[in-house]
Amino acid sequence: MAKKLHDTPNLDQLESGPWPSFVTGIKRLAKNNDMAVDLLGQLETSYKTKKGYWKGGTVGVFGYGGGVIPRFTELKDENGEPVYKDAAEFHTLRIQPPAGMHYTTDVLRKMTDIWEKYGSGLIAFHGQSGDIMFQGISTANVQPAFDEFNELGFDLGGAGPAVRTSMSCVGAARCEQSCFDEGKALRTVVNTFLDDMHRPSLPYKFKFKFSGCPNDCMNSIQRADMAVIGTWRDNIRTDEALAKKWFAKHGMEELVNDVVARCPTKTFQLKQIKDIKKGEHISSVAINDTHAIEIDNKDCVRCMHCINVMTGALAPGKDKGASILVGGKRTLKIGDLFGTVVVPFMKLDTDEDMEKLVDLGQRIIDFFAENALEHERTGEMIERIGLVNFLEAMELDVDANMISTPRTNPYVRTDGWDDEVAKINARKQAGTRD
Repeated sequence: MAKKLHDTPNLDQLESGPWPSFVTGIKRLAKNNDMAVDLLGQLETSYKTKKGYWKGGTVGVFGYGGGVIPRFTELKDENGEPVYKDAAEFHTLRIQPPAGMHYTTDVLRKMTDIWEKYGSGLIAFHGQSGDIMFQGISTANVQPAFDEFNELGFDLGGAGPAVRTSMSCVGAARCEQSCFDEGKALRTVVNTFLDDMHRPSLPYKFKFKFSGCPNDCMNSIQRADMAVIGTWRDNIRTDEALAKKWFAKHGMEELVNDVVARCPTKTFQLKQIKDIKKGEHISSVAINDTHAIEIDNKDCVRCMHCINVMTGALAPGKDKGASILVGGKRTLKIGDLFGTVVVPFMKLDTDEDMEKLVDLGQRIIDFFAENALEHERTGEMIERIGLVNFLEAMELDVDANMISTPRTNPYVRTDGWDDEVAKINARKQAGTRD
């Protein structure tokens, strides 16, 4: 039984809304964990004073230079002692997950048992770099906790100015849109750069992410220094039986409004079957006895919208591979950046193909290590030295299909939209114009 909870009026308010609150979860842990009790106390103080009270430091395990995020409290009493002693050290262990996030329930139970034994019980599946984030452990318990995770078959991930753990979507294991073996690609890259994860030696962090199709479920274009995104370079595949079945259920209005009209490059045209054109890049699929969708594949930008809406009736082509993008990141020195396409298409079918991917990754990391400024991400380095210089160093030919950022900020605020729409509608009803 843990000690008594501190008074937390500010945190209590976070439990009053319609959505589940993290405060409720920490309180549940606090019933049997003193560290969680004092975590709530320090957090309540932060909400009162609008200040954070964690500082970094150095904490690690034998043989590793990364993988542990140190957190020490700065909240002290007049004698210099921590106000909340049981949460005075609240480090995070980063543990590498299996590729594609495949776990057995037995492994998950053993993980939670280890963390209840040594840590706060607070776990995040998963961090932005893919790690399992075991949050809240004292310095003394870091080594024994890691030893037990290691015996279970898991290793520390990247932290600090290092190659980070990497993420892949579940991909080919469960998703019909997969365009390459994401798990194999991730594992090949991680095995190659494991030393760079465990022993930080870069100007700043470097992230790989692997998404099996352009849906990019890993958010790699916004987050990864090197993003590997599945794609295809032939025509969209079609299935006439499934197309007719879809049309019978959804009808002409949804086909026109949610498929044809929403194609960003007008790749789709609704035509009578007799008017469908023939051509190398033209494919079509009938939706009833008189009408069909004509697809001009040379205009397709692989946005996946049509395939997501008409899954099965439309599918990625057969000539599959991946696009490689470099430089994605969140705000740091020059704001948000999408990754820039540096290899429009790369086959990833064979071990030799995987070696080419690893070789490109190695050249990018080596160049980053030698040319980036301290605390500078890959995208910022490219912005500073110029894309042409980067491509020349990577021995990559300039290609018309290389695409830079469509916009620098991948996030759009939606607060206030409803008010603006109401104003526009009011002006329309009044017959006035902007």
